[in-house]
Amino acid sequence: MRLYLASTSPARLATLRGAGIEPVAIAPGVDEEAAVAEAEEHAGRPLDPAELVQLLARLKCEAVLDPEVLAAAGLAAADLDGFLFGGDSAFELDGTIYGKPHEPHIARERWLHQRGRSGVLHSGHWLIDHRGGAVRAAVGRASSAVVHFADDIETYEIDAYIATGEPLKVAGAFTIDARGAGFIDRIEGDPHTVVGLSIPLLRRLVHELGGRWTDLWNR
Repeated sequence: MRLYLASTSPARLATLRGAGIEPVAIAPGVDEEAAVAEAEEHAGRPLDPAELVQLLARLKCEAVLDPEVLAAAGLAAADLDGFLFGGDSAFELDGTIYGKPHEPHIARERWLHQRGRSGVLHSGHWLIDHRGGAVRAAVGRASSAVVHFADDIETYEIDAYIATGEPLKVAGAFTIDARGAGFIDRIEGDPHTVVGLSIPLLRRLVHELGGRWTDLWNR
């Protein structure tokens, strides 16, 4: 039985491997901005952080069942025997939700604003039971963790960090499993949540769908 990861995130892949799971990674190709805009228009209000990450986690997970997406990965739906996982993350500070900055100047503004402060990293999780080559059920839940940034981060350190390119493609413009770790004093909650995939929560979701967690371990 396999875990199929609806993500190209190196951090999620490394987290799963560290937990003894070698997933099959499939790029979902979801237009996140369009999906959120449509959901907010339908709801008539902005999505809260948990709703946002859960929406995108579910859409990413469901997207890998698209025949074209599977074909690009050299697969077909009948080939998928196991669980499909989709995840998404967003950082909340002062009631504002921050995704990936993409641009260096945006990342720099965020770091100048968040150093010495605390925010909440939200991660959405969606799991589809696809054992036997067909969808059987699905379940999902969001998790969150409080991130406390060091108050003695020098501006040159911020500039050097941004120059590496690492913070440009991650929610909140920071990591805890790479160069960004030195700028974070502590985490309240599951540290894996900040990486974008809570291993304890994933285990519980597998159990909710009637699966055996250890069956996903590498043999």
